[in-house]
Amino acid sequence: MLRPLGRRPWTCRQCLVQRQTRAFESAASQAPRSHIHSIPTDNSAPRKNVDDETLRRIFDSQNFWKDFSQQRSADVSKRAGLVQNQYLTSPDGFRAFANASLQKCQVIVAKVLAAETLDEYRALARNLDQLSDLLCRVIDLSDFIRTIHHDSRIQEAATQAYALMFEYMNVLNTTTGLHEQLSIALSKPEVTSHWSEAETIVAQILMRDFTTSAIHMPPSERQRFVNLSNDISQVGSAFFNGAEPARSQITFHANALQGLDPIVVQQIKKWNNKAPVPTAGVVPRLVLRSVRDESVRKQTYLATRTSSSRQIHRLEKLLTKRAELAKLSGFNSFADMTLSDKMAKNPEAVSNFLTTLISSNKGPVQEELAQLQQMKGSGLQPWDHAYYVHKRVLEYSQSRRSRELSIIPEFFSLGTVMQGLSRLFDRLYGVRLVPQETAAGETWHPDVRRLDVVDESNRHIAVVYCDLFSRPNKHPNPAHFTLRCSREISAEEIAECASLDQSAHPNDGMATAVDPQTNTLRQLPTIALVCDFQEPVSNGSGRPTLLSEQSVRTLFHEMGHAVHSILGQTPLQSISGTRCATDFAELPSVLMESFATAPEVLSLYARHWSTDEPLSESMMRSMEMDRTAHGSIYGAVENESQILMALVDQAYHSIPSAEALKNGVDTTEIYHQVFSQHSSLPDPEDVRPRTSWQGFFGHLYGYGGTYYSYIFDRAIANKIWQDVFQSGRASVDRAAGERYKNEVLRWGGGRSGWQCVAGVLGDANPSNADGRLVEGGDEAMREVGRWGLGRDGGSV
Repeated sequence: MLRPLGRRPWTCRQCLVQRQTRAFESAASQAPRSHIHSIPTDNSAPRKNVDDETLRRIFDSQNFWKDFSQQRSADVSKRAGLVQNQYLTSPDGFRAFANASLQKCQVIVAKVLAAETLDEYRALARNLDQLSDLLCRVIDLSDFIRTIHHDSRIQEAATQAYALMFEYMNVLNTTTGLHEQLSIALSKPEVTSHWSEAETIVAQILMRDFTTSAIHMPPSERQRFVNLSNDISQVGSAFFNGAEPARSQITFHANALQGLDPIVVQQIKKWNNKAPVPTAGVVPRLVLRSVRDESVRKQTYLATRTSSSRQIHRLEKLLTKRAELAKLSGFNSFADMTLSDKMAKNPEAVSNFLTTLISSNKGPVQEELAQLQQMKGSGLQPWDHAYYVHKRVLEYSQSRRSRELSIIPEFFSLGTVMQGLSRLFDRLYGVRLVPQETAAGETWHPDVRRLDVVDESNRHIAVVYCDLFSRPNKHPNPAHFTLRCSREISAEEIAECASLDQSAHPNDGMATAVDPQTNTLRQLPTIALVCDFQEPVSNGSGRPTLLSEQSVRTLFHEMGHAVHSILGQTPLQSISGTRCATDFAELPSVLMESFATAPEVLSLYARHWSTDEPLSESMMRSMEMDRTAHGSIYGAVENESQILMALVDQAYHSIPSAEALKNGVDTTEIYHQVFSQHSSLPDPEDVRPRTSWQGFFGHLYGYGGTYYSYIFDRAIANKIWQDVFQSGRASVDRAAGERYKNEVLRWGGGRSGWQCVAGVLGDANPSNADGRLVEGGDEAMREVGRWGLGRDGGSV
């Protein structure tokens, strides 16, 4: 299977990058279709009420869903392709889809390479954006289908389509004429002066991607770049998948494990009363939380944080290869290379943000540790933290938790939560979710629900496929996928498509609509939301899928990505929706988590699945007290752990390339330097051998140099929540929603993240009064660090 070679000019900047543990985002493009699916233009209250109730029932009632889904899908004569793609009616359709897209790509490449006149150069940015769209529409959709579909024939066909287009993308990455033509266009004022702001931004993005993809280098150096990129991919993958402790187990006498669940002790105990504790998995975590003997906890802590020497070797090889790649590309370090197009711009700015943030978090950390210290009565050690936190949580649970909290999930059926999201979007942005019957063959599994997004004029603006229930062999991680982005489709493009194939739709049959303001055909965002919730029981009780508070937050988080894709409808797909700077991409999703349990938002939707009784104010207060209590027990320390991990990531990737290549990288020494300087609870200096937890830090591969991004967006989200949405008091306020939509969401990647933040906070905000945010830079990064993270805790 072909592997990505690093930054690609022809695919979205987040495409092909798997985000471990959080969302896996594939920012794709979308193309037009000649048949425009329309929704009845009835936006009256009765129609909205019917849609609203239907939305709840299609997720909460299996019988209702069965009847609803069979209205169109039973008509096999009108069989559609997957996600309405006209080609994907059979496994062979993937080959036809890839070949048709490839043919269109070749026409555009020939046109770009032959450009000579001013008009031809003025069309260059849009042509290259369309080329990127054609590649992404195959790569993103095929990559998604091959991982989600249950049919092995479909999986194989999707994999072949993916490989074919990926190989062609590699060819484009070595087509120097494309880079040369874009350079000529950018050098001509009579060309650039005619470009729109979106065209200028896309041209600059593509040129930057060319620069970091070695296309401008001499052939020998370009080949070396490709080889290094391949090496990094292989070593990085081995590192990510190869985490292992130096010792596989530690053996204790069973009597030393007092406090551990007796059932667990029985499971691991041997005939001679010895109990080997594995150093990976759930058991060692249970030991650290519950075993009373401190020496047992200490040995377990040290063993579980000490990596094998071969895993450390993989990491140090990965870092050295990255340093070599950065040097070849003309950058001082890998962090300089990877941060050049981010909001942070350089590693010094990231360091400023993280050190300021850790200082602003220090007071709450000391408060938490002081409470644990008081419980222990003597020097608190790193191996004590989980144990005493667990004791505090248990004490709180026994003294404060009420019956009200235990029945909270009964007010969070999946259908009511989806209903709440639609009502919230309607209040804030004037868009809502409308259940739509699917044609036979349109979805990859019978459980998938289709929702169309409509605005207040009842215009169709997006499609969301919801695959929210668990099933065998389905990946359990929640995720948002953009299967096709929004973009304008020109009349010329429609004509060219027809000239190639009279039966072809310019958007492959997928959703389109006419923009009433410009009378332009648009391809609509097509999105997939994937979760792993249990299906409603079918025992006749009518009991729906009930979500925990954490699951509700997860669903709101993924819908935050979706609403960015829905509302970020730019003219060009390269900057549409979530296709923005990596360290800005999580802002909408993180902010959405705050809406999930705000009292004003809960009042919109939280109702008992059986009685329809609304969640009471006392229950809302109980939920808030519970979150506050847990945040005060471990939230600040959890925040510090995330900051420390980001500091380690920066320390590794900011080493000057020449120094790393000359002296190598001692990852264990650097790890302990960072923790000794910044951690409130570092390993004691006399602990030998030293721990090497960095070997378990798999995100060092996928997030190399950018691990700070999630907590950076958390700090910005907290500030917007406090100042724009008034910590929840304006959480359903239309004025606040329009302000956030117009200053942040609608731009996608077509505006600097700093301009978005400055715009939504406003000139009157003290943090922005002197204009320090608009241009970004070191002081702006420090300012975000001062905003802090709150006390909720959280990890990528």
